[in-house]
Amino acid sequence: MSDDIELAADAEAPDSAAASGKPASNVPFLITLIALLIYFAFQSLSLFSERVNLGMVKANQDAALQEAQKIQTQFKLLVTKTGELAGQGHAGAQMIMDGLQKQGIGFAPESAAPAKPETKAVK
Repeated sequence: MSDDIELAADAEAPDSAAASGKPASNVPFLITLIALLIYFAFQSLSLFSERVNLGMVKANQDAALQEAQKIQTQFKLLVTKTGELAGQGHAGAQMIMDGLQKQGIGFAPESAAPAKPETKAVK
């Protein structure tokens, strides 16, 4: 019976501390909230900084991309004109077009009909 009284007294002890009006400490909870707030603020600033840097890199690459497209257009025009010369029988132009086709770069003239595939003699 005395064990039951001690257990009942132990069980009531925490309740009596809460009933006495002493509030539970909120310091760990507040520290956790402040740490999370600082963490999220740092991550937001870091992501914003990276976004600005990526925007600047993209802007710097736009000029180079436009220049590359301009050169590609000039190259296509040059190959087209060389192809026209080769079609007219110019030996140098034919040699250049053969070399470009071996490298896989050749362009067919848009106005010309598709050429017949050449057959090689089997030895």
